Amino acid sequence: MIYDLFIGDESFSSWSLRGWLMFEQFGLPVRVHLVGLYSGTLAEDLAPLAPARLVPVMCTPDGIVIGDTLAMAETLAERHPAADLWPADAAACGLARWIVAEMHSGFGALRSACPMTLRNAWVGFEPSDAVRADVARIEELWLLARARHGTEDSPWLFGRYCLADVFYAPVAARIAAYDLPVGPAARAYVDAHLSDPAFRRWRARGQARQYDPLPYAMDLPKAPWPGPAPRQAHAVEAGPSENAACPYSGKPVTHFLGIEGRIFGFCNPVCRDKTVADPEVWPAFRDLLERSC
Repeated sequence: MIYDLFIGDESFSSWSLRGWLMFEQFGLPVRVHLVGLYSGTLAEDLAPLAPARLVPVMCTPDGIVIGDTLAMAETLAERHPAADLWPADAAACGLARWIVAEMHSGFGALRSACPMTLRNAWVGFEPSDAVRADVARIEELWLLARARHGTEDSPWLFGRYCLADVFYAPVAARIAAYDLPVGPAARAYVDAHLSDPAFRRWRARGQARQYDPLPYAMDLPKAPWPGPAPRQAHAVEAGPSENAACPYSGKPVTHFLGIEGRIFGFCNPVCRDKTVADPEVWPAFRDLLERSC
């Protein structure tokens, strides 16, 4: 039994990121479908999923269509209680639901002025008073959750990664990309998201796509993405490769990647390019890389 998830984009769609993390972080089976959020085909692509008009949208294994990330989160939590999407403790769960609901319905100034972008950071962005107020409130909620329910051995808000972290992952990306003012504890939480392997896989998928023009461009200098620097790799024209089958699909290789003087093959350019973007966050490729040493 597998879900279908319809997303708009990896580099810019913050709601799509939330929807995908619900499946990826909790090991729930899913097929991902990209719809035309930036190509102009969104309404056409979502027509079979009526009344959906925004992404993400999920279709359950039994054919129920559910839009809106909060509705999706509650549905998945009901259907998969053993996955522990919410904290088990009643007080922690209540606070987690509260701050998720506040994220879901609020912080309009931050959303408007700082669209999520995972391509680069911006230099010299000056937040308005309204954006600063949103960020201060977010920081207040993060610190409260950590103080009441966090643990020293985990960077996440409630000790174990939960839906609250899913919903605040795009906020962490905004704080990082626009270098918004937060204190050391909140900055550490932002860094935890940027370093998280699932987050990095999502970002790498977006790096494999091309845009012209680039959505949400700003008249500011660009800086490199502030997350961990990936291991350097690059596309190459031809093999031979050390592997005969794509590490993801098992199909014969047709596209090639070079890394540290070695060549590996993939079944299509997307498999190759997402791996070029961040080689070590893909377990199947990392295993191949280590096994072939």
